[in-house]
Amino acid sequence: MRMETTMPMSRFGGFPRLDNAFSLMDRVMDQAVPSAGGPAYNIVSVDDDHYRIILAVPGFKEADLEIVSEPNRLTVNGKPQQMEDQGEVVWRGIRQEPFTHTWRLADFVRVDTARLDDGLLTLELVREIPEEMKPKKIQIAGSGQKSISQGEGKAAH
Repeated sequence: MRMETTMPMSRFGGFPRLDNAFSLMDRVMDQAVPSAGGPAYNIVSVDDDHYRIILAVPGFKEADLEIVSEPNRLTVNGKPQQMEDQGEVVWRGIRQEPFTHTWRLADFVRVDTARLDDGLLTLELVREIPEEMKPKKIQIAGSGQKSISQGEGKAAH
């Protein structure tokens, strides 16, 4: 099953309003649509520049999962191998179906690490804004200081 989730974090419905933390990701995702066929997941705000996506993938091995990070997009594909059961299965409640889950990432957000522990795939996301894009304080010139437009840059006529 293919699932694409996109939503601005400040409109992440049903959760406490955390504008500072959620606006950080500037549209990590667009609408929270619970997955009927894909794995359940959580999104955790670690701090202003770090987030974590945790997917429940019981029975999946590292070889069954593919993580693709592209500019402004993160895709996780799962293609499980057949579970080996000891005996006859009377009820199969653990879903192990192929899935594709995609998140649209904000500018300057990248996947830092991925790890699989105890049936949980954890993706660490970090926002790294280039220095030239970060806000800068502008010094206000006092009345005794010359500005460029007051003669420093003008040619004599």
